[in-house]
Amino acid sequence: MNNTKKPSLTILICSVLLGIFMAGQFKQNIPSLAPVTLRSIQNTKNEINTVNKEIEDLNNMIADKEEKVKTLESIASGDENILDILQSELEKNRTIAGLQKVEGSGIVIKMQDNMVEGAFGEEYDLDVVHDIDVLRIINDLRGAGAEAISINGQRVLAVSEIKCGGPIIRVNGKSLGVPFFIKAIGDPKLLYAAINAPNTYAYALKNIDQLNIETTVEDNIIIPAYSGRFSYKYAKPIKEGD
Repeated sequence: MNNTKKPSLTILICSVLLGIFMAGQFKQNIPSLAPVTLRSIQNTKNEINTVNKEIEDLNNMIADKEEKVKTLESIASGDENILDILQSELEKNRTIAGLQKVEGSGIVIKMQDNMVEGAFGEEYDLDVVHDIDVLRIINDLRGAGAEAISINGQRVLAVSEIKCGGPIIRVNGKSLGVPFFIKAIGDPKLLYAAINAPNTYAYALKNIDQLNIETTVEDNIIIPAYSGRFSYKYAKPIKEGD
């Protein structure tokens, strides 16, 4: 009778030990899951958007290269006039570089000092349009997708200097006085929001510093070509393929 119970007890003990061992192994193999938060979701979304933008840029670059290959093949076969191709490419590059007059829909911004009586006091600097104010607004317009920008008839490029000089600012070496008219070509809705939406820099200038800022949407804005000089002291071009 005792001999019959011993194997059963042994099996029971072994089964319990095996169960504990398997449970321990199972717990060790469970991956640790980080808690999902709104910030982690937003970060993941931003990473996805960045990757998608890179893919889009690469696809555009591939399409541009394929178009150039087709053009070269057409020239080689005698179907295209090489002078016409070069002229078209020159006009395209001049437009991209800002050396060509352009037109299109967008917005016009009028900026002026606060001329209300009693506005000039201890905080006089807050009632005057400064170069930094113009720069911040131009950066906001670029961030909203502006394709061409000008200030009082001066085309603004990446190389354009905007410096304060007392009651005036200098753009491309030209002295400009108030009121400042900033013209921008692009999606009118996005450009308008970049200036008038709450929490934007221009919104704060208008509603806190009380500067006179007016924004109008126009269907046909003409922006002149860049009239300044290019002077590269340190940057040197690299041939494609180097």
